[in-house]
Amino acid sequence: MSYFTHPNALCESTAVGPRTRIWAFAHVLPGARIGADCNVCDGVFVENDVVVGDRVTVKCGVQLWDGVTLEDDVFVGPNVTFTNDRMPRSRRYPAVFARTTVAAGASIGANATILPGVTIGRHAMVGAGAVVTRSVPPYAIVVGNPARLTGYVDAQVDPQVDARPVPAQAAPHGAPLGERVNGTKVRGVTVHRLDYVRDLRGDLSVGEFERDVPFPVRRYFIVFDVPNEKVRGQHAHRECHQFLICVKGRCSVVADDGVSRQEFLLDSPATGLYLPPMTWATQYRYSPDAALLVFASHYYDAADYIRDHAEFVAEATATAGAGRRSAALQVGEHR
Repeated sequence: MSYFTHPNALCESTAVGPRTRIWAFAHVLPGARIGADCNVCDGVFVENDVVVGDRVTVKCGVQLWDGVTLEDDVFVGPNVTFTNDRMPRSRRYPAVFARTTVAAGASIGANATILPGVTIGRHAMVGAGAVVTRSVPPYAIVVGNPARLTGYVDAQVDPQVDARPVPAQAAPHGAPLGERVNGTKVRGVTVHRLDYVRDLRGDLSVGEFERDVPFPVRRYFIVFDVPNEKVRGQHAHRECHQFLICVKGRCSVVADDGVSRQEFLLDSPATGLYLPPMTWATQYRYSPDAALLVFASHYYDAADYIRDHAEFVAEATATAGAGRRSAALQVGEHR
């Protein structure tokens, strides 16, 4: 046997990976599948229709009921409660139990409760005692009852946005970029300071297409009346460029290039945020009066959207790799 079972544990499954440890008073039913290098602590119960990936930690007092999947590198804190039936009755079972997935790298704090049928996204963080009633986006931090989104892992607002102007040749479509354009740690994303004129008759903010907005604009849309707890975006575009201005109120935008993430507060009509293609963007923390204006380089095309973060990361990695190979070839040709 390539895994360890404590003498006071009962493991009825044979589908357990090497180097996994199952500790005292844990009970694993025959149909469960557990990967390699896992740590199943004291008093854990694992039902039949449960899949646990590799390098997963399940702390004491957790029950994994039918329909639960824990992907690789998940951490489940002490006494976390999973559920699989929204309307349970004694001795009355649904035809199919709701599926709950905790995606790779996510962590769930002690005593959290996870309602059935939700997905907790990759590398998300669920706070201790939270009650998760709906799916959690990748990298999101949620706390409270019901759980609400309070931030994103590794995407804290950086007050010191790179003050160095972006070189003109970095602009899309050959548009010149001025001294008021600042780089960020997310590939291709830039913060633009637009003209802002204060006047007793009323203030004015102005920008010019293909100068301040660094691409030809074919479409615009406005997002408004968003409840504060709601999250917008959560997708990337393969080809479409976007330029965001919060013309009233404020909201936060998290940009992600598949490697780095950064959060930006848009709270002035004189601040624009440029998002190039292959940038995963999420907007949240809308003020009640917020109106977010978005300029887009393309007409609406459903095929241009990537709505699964794991798919986005795979495509972004492939795109970045192809770009590096092309650059290397060009260097080689000029030697």
